[in-house]
Parts: sequence; C-alpha cells; structure tokens
Amino acid sequence: MIYTITFTPALDYVIHTNKLVMGGTNRAASELIHFGGKGINVATMLHNLGRESVALGFVAGFTGRAIEDGLARQGLRTDFIHLDQGLTRINVKIKGDQETEINGQGPAISPTALSKLFAQLDNFRPEDVLVLAGSIPKSMPKAIYAEILQKLEPQGVKVVVDAIGELLVKTLPHRPFLIKPNLEELENVVDRKLDDIQSIEVAARSLQEQGARNVLVSLGAGGTLLIDEFAHVHRVHAPVGQVVDSVGAGDSTIAGFLDGYLDTHNYAYAVLEGTAAGSATAFSEGIALATTVSELIDQMNRAKGGPIRRSDSLG
Repeated sequence: MIYTITFTPALDYVIHTNKLVMGGTNRAASELIHFGGKGINVATMLHNLGRESVALGFVAGFTGRAIEDGLARQGLRTDFIHLDQGLTRINVKIKGDQETEINGQGPAISPTALSKLFAQLDNFRPEDVLVLAGSIPKSMPKAIYAEILQKLEPQGVKVVVDAIGELLVKTLPHRPFLIKPNLEELENVVDRKLDDIQSIEVAARSLQEQGARNVLVSLGAGGTLLIDEFAHVHRVHAPVGQVVDSVGAGDSTIAGFLDGYLDTHNYAYAVLEGTAAGSATAFSEGIALATTVSELIDQMNRAKGGPIRRSDSLG
C-alpha cells in the first residue's frame, strides 16, 4: 500500500479574474475549489492512475470535514487524525494578469495528535511506501520527517521525501528511497547556482552520497533528471504542451514515478511516467486524468524514436 502524509492540507480556493486591482473591488470570472496539500495531490494522481493509496494527516474544523468528505466522494481512502481546535487552512489563489496567492496557516498539532500518527506507522509493512511531502506547521519539530524515517527503518518501508532545506537534509542519513527536489530547491540545498545539466547531476549525486537512494530532480520545462540507486543517469525531456496551472505538477511526478516503478521496477520507465504525469497536470486545470498521462507517454516515446514500456527489463 502507498500512504501519504500531509501535515498541512488545505482547501484551495482558485479565483480567475480578468485583472486584479489592489485596494479595489474585484469580481471573479470563474472559481474552483481543489482539495490541496502535496500529499493529497500525490494521492489524487495515484487514484487517477488506478492505484490505491491511503491519505494520512491532520484535519480540523468544518474545512477539514469538507476535505475528508470531498476526497471520499472522489473515491480516495483517508485516515486523517481529527484535531480538537483550529481550522484546516484555506489557500486563496487569484489568477489574472498576474498570479497572487494567500496561504492559510493551519492549526497547531499537539504532541497527543502526533503520537496518534506514530501509532499509525506501527502498522506499516515492508512492502508499503510512504510519501512525506510538503511543509510542516510551526508546532512541529524541524526534524519530524527524519524522526518518521528513523522509526520506519526497522520495518523496511520505502519512504519518498519531497521537502525543502533542513527538513529534507535531515532525512538523508536515514536513506530515503526517493527525494524529489526541483532545481531551485536543489540549488538551495547545495548553496550554489546550477547553470547546466552537468552541475545539476553533480549536485544530485552529492545528495545521494549523503544517503538518498534515488534523486529525482524536476527541471520544469526542461523535464527531469534521475540518478538511480545503481548510479545510472536518466534524463527525460518534457513533452510539448500548454501550461495551464503548475500547482500539483511535482506531486503528480512523484505519483507517476511510483506507479511506474511499482509495476516494473524499471527506473527508465518510472521516470518517463513520472515526467508525463507531472506535465499532464501542468497542462490541466487540477490534477490530470490518466488518459492525458497516457497520451503524453505516447508523445514522448515517439519523440525518442522508440518506446519504453512497462514490460521492459530493469534499467
């Protein structure tokens, strides 16, 4: 089973307006509500790809109930911990001639609530996968992701980490199965500008040397770069398409990678599907559907001059 943990889920209220006037009255041309948070985005894409997962995390108040009920209506499994105080955050995303975001803070997570999450981890099995994605509340210790990996090490669970800065770096000694920085995040971790693919590869290998088994770097329009646990380099260029909304693209990349890897244990195919899934979401309003992902895989295989298939051998 794949599990995701989202410490700070959110209702994403997306407003499209022709022009945003600061200090004035603005009217929406259209509006949408998405159930957000990086782990939830991963779970949603996994569901769209036909792979079961369980979304874990913390919810509070009427906004938390709305997320829980909404995900259930979409067919996603959840096992959230309910907090007694506060409200699950609302993020307002205004899209006009410029993009503006106001992200809510979210509720505090008490030590008692956190202990309930650790009790859930006791039930994990060696064949399970856990995705730790996104930021954490100020109430959490900055090494919380590392603590989770340390707890799961004896159980042999594969852990994916998508985090930034210290939150990511502290997990590396515990050998996460996969980390997925984007280019800016990778530059921040290694504290230098990465101007070409060779410098990006060197930086990715440095994180692998610190403990990460696989390092997958999102390069936006430049596609993805994977340094796998066998020291092989996989470079996949992004497919052609019109970017609609990049929110959730990186999370979809993780979901596509896991879906491909768990079916084939083929890193070449996994990074291909991950790149297609991330691009598909960038080309969509919300998390992309499986049909869009499949179309992009076909496009990318045609561009390569030969297919990489699920049935291909380990690479």
